[in-house]
Amino acid sequence: MPGSGALVRWLLANDLVDQLDLLTYPVVIGQGTRLFPYSGPDVALDLVNSRTTSQGITIQTYRPLGRPEYVTSTVDPEHVMRDATSGRRS
Repeated sequence: MPGSGALVRWLLANDLVDQLDLLTYPVVIGQGTRLFPYSGPDVALDLVNSRTTSQGITIQTYRPLGRPEYVTSTVDPEHVMRDATSGRRS
């Protein structure tokens, strides 16, 4: 649905999207309207296809999988950072 971020957000929130094609242009603007708001329902996405044009534009195709399931990490972040800086693997 090109050009209507509000409509895309509404369709996603109401589980009415079968496929989502995201185009990423290699330009940093620093302003504009967010496609995905800070609040609202989370949606798990399955990457179906990804490609890059000769101009560096990336095109990712996703299919919504419903609400994501989250897990709690049991890894100590300080242990991971210490190993990362020393080059060791946990």
